[in-house]
Amino acid sequence: MPRDIHILTEAQLRQFVSVDETAIDIVAKAFATLAGGEVIMPPIMSMDIPSVHGEVDVKTAYIPGFDGFAVKISPGFFNNPSIGLPSTNGLMVLFSAKTGVVEAVLLDNGYLTDVRTAAAGGLAAKLMAPQNVETAGVMGTGAQARLQIEAAHLVRPFKKVLVWGRDAGKAAACAADIAARTGVDAVAEPDPARLVAESQLVVTTTPSAEAVLKADWLHPGLHITAMGSDQTGKNEIDPAAFTKLDVYVADRISQCETLGELRSALQAGTVATTDGINELGQVVLDPSLGRKSDREITLCDLTGTGAQDTAIATFAFAAAKTAGTGTIVEA
Repeated sequence: MPRDIHILTEAQLRQFVSVDETAIDIVAKAFATLAGGEVIMPPIMSMDIPSVHGEVDVKTAYIPGFDGFAVKISPGFFNNPSIGLPSTNGLMVLFSAKTGVVEAVLLDNGYLTDVRTAAAGGLAAKLMAPQNVETAGVMGTGAQARLQIEAAHLVRPFKKVLVWGRDAGKAAACAADIAARTGVDAVAEPDPARLVAESQLVVTTTPSAEAVLKADWLHPGLHITAMGSDQTGKNEIDPAAFTKLDVYVADRISQCETLGELRSALQAGTVATTDGINELGQVVLDPSLGRKSDREITLCDLTGTGAQDTAIATFAFAAAKTAGTGTIVEA
């Protein structure tokens, strides 16, 4: 029996999905459902290609009550900017949760991943950053540096942004883009220690294999969202920093202990066990598990979950289908 498959491009998807409160709410609901234990989410299939500084991740999740589930293929080739190509791209395939047939192919070039990742950062800031954030800092100068700050500003409307990157020119360009996106004063900061010292909220967005944020820089009233480490070889946060944290939250413990900052801390011995660690979805359901005072030092470890992908893909497809947008092919 012939069936219709909807094809949607990045340009079309951008009409319905952006970094906004709706995206943060969608991701929050996905994490809350994940915390309930009914989501089926297999481990990430990940392939590292060091010869070209590349990686490919495949993520998926079935969320009860959703009409469909997404399978996402997400390459990251970090030498690409030197030849005029973006570091990340990819696509999502949406299947019917009832029959397993393909319903849509979302040719988003990684855009939906960018949005859901930034939304998770915004959610982390909403639940864990101090109520009053005057200055936010971002380490890294890529697309997520811009989007993470944009999302964080939605929930904590800070007045200033500091940007650090290994390339001063890229840091300056990133700061200019952030200022244009948010209307906030944003400047490049060449000293990462000073960036942390002056910020109440710091987001790390690099693919670094060595810690870019040192334990000695932590101070009372600081929240860190670390989202760059999503492979076994990556590490943005000094493992010694874990000894100074009042609250640590993982997006998914099983992922963070193998791919995230938690992995490095476990290997270094600064975290002995995962017992007592809460996941972001648990904090959504019970905010008291997050920050309890403005003096605490908190860290949210984001490795990216298939539940986020299914949630954002399902929302995007439903919105596009209702609007009659996209190309339909018969299979």
